Amino acid sequence: MNLLLSTCRIGVFISLLFAAQVVEAQFLTDMMDTTTDVGRGLLSIYKKFDRIQISGYLQPQFQVASKKGAESFNGGNFAPQSNNRFSLRRGRLRFDYVRLNDHDQPSVHLVFQVDGTERGLFVRDFWGRYFENKWQLFSFTAGLFARPFGYEVNLGSPDRESPERGRMSQLLMRTERDLGVMASFEPRRKNHPLRYFKLDIGAFNGQGLSGPGEYDSYKDIIGRLSLKPYPVTERLSVSAGVSLLQGGFIQNTKYVYTTSNNNGKKEFVVDSSEDNLYSEAPREYRGVDMQWKLKHAWGATELRGEYWWGTQTATANDTETPGLLLTTPYYIRKFNGAFFYFLQNIVNKKHQLGVKYDWYDPNTEVKGKEIGAAGNNITAANIRYDTWSFGYNYYIDEHLKLMLWYDIVKNESTSLPAYLSNKSTNVFTCRLQFRF
Repeated sequence: MNLLLSTCRIGVFISLLFAAQVVEAQFLTDMMDTTTDVGRGLLSIYKKFDRIQISGYLQPQFQVASKKGAESFNGGNFAPQSNNRFSLRRGRLRFDYVRLNDHDQPSVHLVFQVDGTERGLFVRDFWGRYFENKWQLFSFTAGLFARPFGYEVNLGSPDRESPERGRMSQLLMRTERDLGVMASFEPRRKNHPLRYFKLDIGAFNGQGLSGPGEYDSYKDIIGRLSLKPYPVTERLSVSAGVSLLQGGFIQNTKYVYTTSNNNGKKEFVVDSSEDNLYSEAPREYRGVDMQWKLKHAWGATELRGEYWWGTQTATANDTETPGLLLTTPYYIRKFNGAFFYFLQNIVNKKHQLGVKYDWYDPNTEVKGKEIGAAGNNITAANIRYDTWSFGYNYYIDEHLKLMLWYDIVKNESTSLPAYLSNKSTNVFTCRLQFRF
C-alpha cells in the first residue's frame, strides 16, 4: 500500500509538471505571432532555453549464480532456493532545473532523482547548486548528493562499463550519497591556467542512506582534488585524483576492540575505559586513482586504477558503516582495497570488451588461517575477497546498451568451518539498459 501511494504521488507530480510545461508553452505560443520572424524567433529562444530537463534509465536484467542462495554484491543475495532471477536493478527518473543569468551563464542548478524497482521507490538525489559567476571559479552544493571521494564512486551507473561497483565501494560508501554541503573550485573559462583541475570539499552526516537520519554530532569531512582528462598527445589523455575522508561517529558503548598480536597470536583485544563512552570512533579513508585513455581507429583503449586504505569502525560481524546508533561493542580495523579496469573497443565503438579486478581486505592485520583460529574472536567479517570480472558491452545506439558480464569471486581460506576453502559465489549477468 505504501509503495502504491508513493508511486501515485510521483505520478501526480510528473503529470502536473508536464501539464505545467504544456500550458506555459501553449500560453507563449498563443501570445506570439509565429507567422512573423520576431514571433518565430521568440518561440525558438524559449525552446532553446527551456529550463527543465527530464532524463532517466532502466536496467532490467537476468542473473545466474553458481549455487542457490549465493551471497552476492552483484544486485544482492539470491533467495535460499534460487540460483537465477529476473530483476529490475535500477529504474531512475531525474529532473534537472537550470536557471541562467542575464549573460546566459548557469546560476542555479537543482536536481531531483528517484529510483523505482520491485523493491520499492527511493529518493537518490535531491540537491541544489549555486554558481559564482564573477570569477567563474566556484560553486556551492547542498542537499542529498554523491560524496566527492574516489573515481568509481562518482562514475554514474548508466555510464559505468561493469554492472556494479566493487565490494569495497558498496560497503564503505553504501548508495554513494549523503546529506551535506560542498564547495567546489572548477574554472569555467576555457583559457584559465587551472582549467584542468577541480577541488571539492564538503561536510556530511556520515551514514549516508544506510540509515533514516543523523544520530550524532560528528561529521565527515570529504575532499577530492582531481585532474580532468588532460591531452598528453593527440590520441592519449590522462586523468587522476587524490581523495580524503576524515570523520567518525559516536561510540555508544565503552567497549572498543582493536586487533592485537599477543605473543604471535592475532586476536581482538577490548578497551573498556570509561573515556570511550560518547567519544568519536574513527572513520578515515585515503584514496588515489588514475585513468589512461588511448583513442584509435576502433574506438578507445582505457586503463584505470584506484587504491583505497584507512581505518573503519563497525561491528564484530560487519564492516559496513552503521546506519543506526550501535548498542553493541565497536570494532576498529585497518583496511585496503583497489579497483582496476581494462576496456577495449573491438571492430568499432559499438563493441567493447572489459576486464575488471577488485579486492577488499577489511582487516589488513590478520590473514588466512589466523581468522577463526582456536581461542580468538576474529569473525568472517575480516575475510579478504578478490573479484575478477569479464564482460562484453554492445552499444546498440545512444538509448540502448546490452551488458554480458561474469564475476568470479574468491575468498581467502580461513580456519572458520564455513570458509576453509573458497565458497563459490560466481554470478553471470545479462542486462539491458534503456536510457533517455
